[in-house]
Amino acid sequence: MTAELVTTELVRAEGLTKRHPPRQKGDVGQLAVDGINFTLKRGEVFGFLGPNGAGKSSTMRMIACVSPITDGTLRVFGLDPSRDGRVIRSRLGVVPQDDALDVELTVRENLLIYGRYFGLAKPVIAARAAELLEFAQLTDRADDLVDALSGGMRRRLTIARALINEPEVVLLDEPTTGLDPQARHLLWDRLFALKQQGIALILTTHYMDEAEQLCDRLVVMDGGRIVASGSPAELITRYAPPEVLELRFGPGDQQTAHDKIMDAGTTDRVELLSDRVLWYCGHGETALATVQELGLTPVTALVRRSGLEDVFLHLTGRKLVE
Repeated sequence: MTAELVTTELVRAEGLTKRHPPRQKGDVGQLAVDGINFTLKRGEVFGFLGPNGAGKSSTMRMIACVSPITDGTLRVFGLDPSRDGRVIRSRLGVVPQDDALDVELTVRENLLIYGRYFGLAKPVIAARAAELLEFAQLTDRADDLVDALSGGMRRRLTIARALINEPEVVLLDEPTTGLDPQARHLLWDRLFALKQQGIALILTTHYMDEAEQLCDRLVVMDGGRIVASGSPAELITRYAPPEVLELRFGPGDQQTAHDKIMDAGTTDRVELLSDRVLWYCGHGETALATVQELGLTPVTALVRRSGLEDVFLHLTGRKLVE
């Protein structure tokens, strides 16, 4: 690998595979990641989307050098995680799903102690902690115990802690799960600021609006494989028509409405759900006029633009995965 490639591609995976150890004799073990390819470029935000069990977290753990790969090739900063895990981890920041903060310490102490894990000098840690408190908008809470913080404040502190070693890549596993809208948007602002500083981010999320807002590129995973990749706009254009007409009918009328629309000869994708009929179309108002011409009277009708959630559900299905 050339020096130029190392500077532009921070992570490269080719045929990356992860099979978990067998739970019992004779078992071959669960295939969690099935031969995926992707790259992370310097200064970009890259997302992994997928239902539970798709292989997102398993991939993140391999990048973080805490889970060995089973097959394929993985290079982080041009280094091999199997040989250079310690060096790689020193250049990464990790934000897990659970904050794992020390609730018996103050906000500032959580940063100071974490900095020692990287062998940083105390004056350096103190200076970086002060900068990160300001970055996370927690300066006025620096001497408060973590136990007194709100969920949004804890997430901001967890991200600040992950930056104490000035990482080149930050891994974020569902960074805003459980936060209210105000806290989510504030966290998005902090993550965008990191990107502007040239820090590359890899994130997993179940929030499609979050992926649309933050990600330059993303992949959709299902069953351990990548089923689609591209920018959010590219994926929406590729897999969804411009608009969606959402129709709600009275109890028991959904099926009849769906059948009438299909019998009218449309070539558009029309989905029958338990509570709605979705008509994916080029022009929602035209589709609604057709519905009315068929003698159908929906209780409510909504025309909206297609989004990443429509792509996600089209590619991975609507079946609930626990």
